Amino acid sequence: MRALTFTVPKEWEQTKLKVFLRGYCNLSARLLTKQKRVKMGLTINGNHGRANDILKTGDVVCVNLPDIEKDIEAVALPLSIVYEDEDIIVIDKDWSMPVYPTAGHDRDSLANALFYHYQTNGVRLGFHPVYRLDKDTSGLIVIAKHGYAAAALSKSIEKEYTAVCEGVLTGEGVIDAPIRLKEGYTIQREIAPDGQRAVTHWQAIDGTKQHTLLRIRLETGRTHQIRVHFSHIGHPLAGDDIYGGHLDCIGRQALCCSKVLFVHPVSGRRIELTCPPQDDMLALLR
Repeated sequence: MRALTFTVPKEWEQTKLKVFLRGYCNLSARLLTKQKRVKMGLTINGNHGRANDILKTGDVVCVNLPDIEKDIEAVALPLSIVYEDEDIIVIDKDWSMPVYPTAGHDRDSLANALFYHYQTNGVRLGFHPVYRLDKDTSGLIVIAKHGYAAAALSKSIEKEYTAVCEGVLTGEGVIDAPIRLKEGYTIQREIAPDGQRAVTHWQAIDGTKQHTLLRIRLETGRTHQIRVHFSHIGHPLAGDDIYGGHLDCIGRQALCCSKVLFVHPVSGRRIELTCPPQDDMLALLR
């Protein structure tokens, strides 16, 4: 069980417990509701706390998050852990590994590998990816170990991507083009006037006569945003055959989440982590 402890400051004197948890502790409404159903899920100075209890300066409020065990099979798989503590774990995901078990990939996902990691360390924790990476995209993925961390990270995380597109791009630019689900498809996206606004910032950092290495930052977070946007400007990602890329040099979209920056949900510490693109992407530039 993970226990999160907060001391009531003077300015929160005479505040209801539920108001303190939502306002000062940033507990989500959903998690607050869950904790009220857990025995001793909320305590004040070691005693059971109720949502409408009035707090005094110096009171110690504890949120006791229960262990969670989902019905996901634990499988011994290679796992590249970049960072881990009691609240979060950051993985450098291989491009071939899906995040969740799916049809045909029910025993080789990141979730399978992570539950094996938990099992070997004798803990039962939740699986809360703060964002998803497509199966064929490599790089950093931040996973919260409980709902409190997941809710906090969803508001504070910044990501930077590295990609290799086809053709030559120089300098830097912004792609501002709305994206929607392509008619008749379940996952493929397209540019359309009635789509959701999508903004991508890019900078060319290296290249050859056939490919350009890009540093990318997203202002919005639409499904397949990078892939759709670079296809739209005539420079699809290498290997992204869904959006016009070619498979002759690489067998998957050349895309990596190469940098994450976030404020730790419990300690408040600012954390920055990086990873390089995998060898198949770098080979495109040789």
